[in-house]
Amino acid sequence: MYRTQVGKVLSSFWYRLFLKHQKDFLSSFKKHYTRELSSLSVERTENTNLERDINKLRNVGISAHIDSGKTTLTERVLFYSGRIREIHEVKGKDGKGATMDFMELERERGITIQSAATSCFWANHPINIIDTPGHVDFTIEVERALRVLDGAVLVLCAVGGVQSQSLTVSRQMNRYKVPRVAFINKLDRQGANPFRVVQQLRDKLHKWAAPLIIPIGVEEELKGVIDIIRREALYFEGRFGEQVVKKQVPEALVTDVEKYRKSLVEMIAELDEDIADKFLSEQEIPEEELKRAIRKLTVNLKFIPVFMGSALKNCGVQPLLDGVVDYLPNPKEKENTALRLVKKEIDGEMKQVEEPVILSPSANEKLVCLAFKLEDGRYGQLTYLRVYQGTLKRGDNIFNSRTSKKVKVPRLVRMHADEMEEISEAVAGDICAVFGVECASGDTFTDGKDTFSMESVFIPEPVMSLAVKPKSRETSNNFTKALARFMREDPTFRFFNDPETKQLIISGMGELHLQVYLERMKREYGVECEAGQPQVNFRETVTRRTKFDYLHKKQTGGAGQYGGVIGYIEPSDDSLSNEFVNRVVGNAIPPNLIPAVEAGFREACERGSLTGHRVQGVRMVLEDGKSHSVDSSELAFRIAAIMAFREAFPQAAPAVLEPVMNVEVQVPTEFQGTVMGALNRRRGIIISAVDYGELSVIQAEVPLYEMFGYATELRSVTQGKGDYTMEYKEHRETTQQIQQMLVEKHQKEQAERK
Repeated sequence: MYRTQVGKVLSSFWYRLFLKHQKDFLSSFKKHYTRELSSLSVERTENTNLERDINKLRNVGISAHIDSGKTTLTERVLFYSGRIREIHEVKGKDGKGATMDFMELERERGITIQSAATSCFWANHPINIIDTPGHVDFTIEVERALRVLDGAVLVLCAVGGVQSQSLTVSRQMNRYKVPRVAFINKLDRQGANPFRVVQQLRDKLHKWAAPLIIPIGVEEELKGVIDIIRREALYFEGRFGEQVVKKQVPEALVTDVEKYRKSLVEMIAELDEDIADKFLSEQEIPEEELKRAIRKLTVNLKFIPVFMGSALKNCGVQPLLDGVVDYLPNPKEKENTALRLVKKEIDGEMKQVEEPVILSPSANEKLVCLAFKLEDGRYGQLTYLRVYQGTLKRGDNIFNSRTSKKVKVPRLVRMHADEMEEISEAVAGDICAVFGVECASGDTFTDGKDTFSMESVFIPEPVMSLAVKPKSRETSNNFTKALARFMREDPTFRFFNDPETKQLIISGMGELHLQVYLERMKREYGVECEAGQPQVNFRETVTRRTKFDYLHKKQTGGAGQYGGVIGYIEPSDDSLSNEFVNRVVGNAIPPNLIPAVEAGFREACERGSLTGHRVQGVRMVLEDGKSHSVDSSELAFRIAAIMAFREAFPQAAPAVLEPVMNVEVQVPTEFQGTVMGALNRRRGIIISAVDYGELSVIQAEVPLYEMFGYATELRSVTQGKGDYTMEYKEHRETTQQIQQMLVEKHQKEQAERK
């Protein structure tokens, strides 16, 4: 490995000299630099033979609440595994920044905006890593990463503990049944209390969790960690903590180690019968047997092993990597299913139905892979793929299950942040990327031998909108290209033209989400935009049942229009989706025209009559109707459904719904009362307020409409010491005052257009 690298930069003379004296050179190099290059060289050589060993492969995501230290942790993981040669910090003073935050905007703001993939080796195990954003506005990046991963590291702050986005990430992991280990970071911070965080894991996430590592001191006294399974102390020496020194447990902590080890064994005994038998008979449980039990419970989503340390202080990262290898599953241990289209006889007719099929993570099976992320790269569209079954080779023809189109794979690469490594093939379990394949996020690709389709990711609805337009007409083409690209890459970013205001509206998951895309337009496409005030995505709904009976009749010179609909509208069961129910008996409405009635209903729901916002949570039940043998048509019944809905809607006690956010505020305890009062003035409902030493954490539910300008107010009342995060919870009925204001605003806008 190193011969090749050095040979590229030295002349042939110096290269021959290097070969002759390479032993002395490496010895000198090792003396001046703390990295153990010789061991890394051996490991790299061995690694080339391990890439196809799926039993050793780990596909892992690193996820957390914002500012918990995910990217800092990933930087250490890459350094200790030999993937990178230098450590750079988030918002690094050297101008480089962390490896995984390669976007200029990420380095400027000090946050992760988009997920980034890389790979490394640890203990002869290949590990694919995806570093995900912690801000709720970029939650789709976490969603689609967890969709394709086999395991995850949930990073928690030793001071903040289990925070709002920690809960969201945990729900996402549960949705995709992703086993996880937890890493309690920032033990060096003032107020760090890792054991409180462990208890929060149990109380808030409702998971069995116990520490496998405990610290030797906290805050300024943090010196190392103790492996309670092996009963040994670990110290991290060298310039970057790369040398792990094992020593005996300090005498003052022996009692604590035995206490936490006994607690761990008791918890495992509650979940594992074999361990329980030995525990009850007071037998000593061997280290390997205990680790096997922990691994089995972790893979089966019954237990969360907890590790501790401080990534910034280079403490505790190597034991976490050991935990990833020891306790998280390989692709064979994570069950993945696809849907296959098969013909079955139903009610005497042959129909196509979707049948679930468990995929086999073998390189010799039929190819099945999922496109989970798109980027516009230097060489065209870059599509990230997870190969679940079979082998994908450069030059192969693959089939898109959604479009049934055949495409060729011209280039196949493995990603390292924004760098690419050419590979000839990717086998089951691999995460790779391809160029030149036109598709959408969530598409399934096969080799054409079977009709497989995989479930796509969950996509949340946007909660905020902005009216935008380019400042200069000359940049209109680039403006359109940027919008199309961003919407293709990010399913939570959308845009549309408002037919009434003639404005272009962009929608997203929050103010920061939209600001980032406007800034990217300026930097990547040279388009400066004028943006209006942020608009909250209100919704309209009905609160009671109302009948309708509408006949649309129009006679022209030729064929006329004739269509009548009778039924009622009412609130739907989930208060979220719009539902159409056909209960027509006989042929009062020809069966081939029923879909037109449903299309009319759904079109009417796009714009409510109260405030002009979308309608949700309504069920339309069609009971009867009228038709004409000549004049009835799809157009007639679609118009009849639209007009019937518009007539019935005002009689169904309509209401306006507003998005309500889960807000978490962290402030010094002295400001708790002031901050809670400010939230109450913004129509907030305080859920809890807990003091952790000098820090107070306030949980509240606040309407998004009231949150504009809150960051400025919070900084003002806390002398710049407060911080907050928020995430979407639900749409909830707003107050009569707000509803009346929105109705009057809508009526005024309509009057001005006339």
